[in-house]
Amino acid sequence: MALIKLQNVEDLYEIGDILGSGHYGQVRLVRELATGTSWAGKFLKLRRSVSSRLGLERKSVEREVEILQALQHSNIMALKDVFESKAEVVLIVELIGGGELFDFIAEKENLSENEAIEFMKQILKGVGFMHGKHIAHFDLKPENIMLLDKEQEHPHIKIIDFGLAHHFTQGGEYKSMCGTPQYIAPEVINYEALSTAADMWSLGVITYILLSGMSPFQGDTDQETLRNIVAMNYEFEDQYFSLTSAMAKEFIEKLLVKNPSERMTADECLIHPWIKPLTRKQAATRSRSSINMKNFKKFNARRKWKMSYNMVWACNRFCRLQLLCKSSAKADEELRGCESDQEDTETKPASLLRRRLSSNS
Repeated sequence: MALIKLQNVEDLYEIGDILGSGHYGQVRLVRELATGTSWAGKFLKLRRSVSSRLGLERKSVEREVEILQALQHSNIMALKDVFESKAEVVLIVELIGGGELFDFIAEKENLSENEAIEFMKQILKGVGFMHGKHIAHFDLKPENIMLLDKEQEHPHIKIIDFGLAHHFTQGGEYKSMCGTPQYIAPEVINYEALSTAADMWSLGVITYILLSGMSPFQGDTDQETLRNIVAMNYEFEDQYFSLTSAMAKEFIEKLLVKNPSERMTADECLIHPWIKPLTRKQAATRSRSSINMKNFKKFNARRKWKMSYNMVWACNRFCRLQLLCKSSAKADEELRGCESDQEDTETKPASLLRRRLSSNS
């Protein structure tokens, strides 16, 4: 059960400036009165009744809280406290101020595979701990891999956003069609039973992008992207992978495997020769290889542009809805499809995309 305090959050924390806002609430800077430590407070609106369309279901908030309370790890966003009132739940979480890992890398002039591996190790340790608790994230993507403080000599990775995460129970089967199209595994699209292996597929895609600046399955539309994933339609083009070591490509190949049971686990990844060289020759080969920075910068710029465009599009759409829609319930329904953390304007829930795939095939 989620451990939720019934006290007033302001009894223990001083509420500060707004750091961000979305359809379901705000993120504010908060300061713990007892210690002076700064945290981030997620103020989430709850649905007032079963029939209400405004706010989050209490069960979904409880599920995320339970998962975060079970994941106390240095590479996973920490949850400090949870408060509840009639109208909202407040999550006091770690203040992560270093921005996204991909943005940090894009600011560099060059990056060796050795340096990239140090980031991958941290991600794998966090994911491995998560999977050891029988929890899958189901939304691993660049936007959810952050730095605690980018000014540190060796920046610390933090995995965030557990809104789609699931805790597996013995004998239980779980299916879901949620996620961001270019990072989801084939079994998600095919609506098959899922496991923690779906996260390992996502890490394979992230590693491919990190090294080349290209997305392995990205098509001109989301439907094409999903077709490419199901068909395993990807390759290591020389123009993008000329600087990449053979070990790195093998590492990716062992993650982008259609059969989930045949993918490497996080623990197996950590002992793969690309991550942990077995010989001096392997270490030397890795140190001479680097990521394709020119292409990576282009990819990240496109990614950020799409995110910014989507935020403007969502705001404009909401304004039009306010003006045109007589029913506030209808306005709320439309807005649900335009959350600010979506990757681009074409990104829809995988279930909708799969239905479109079926109707077009």
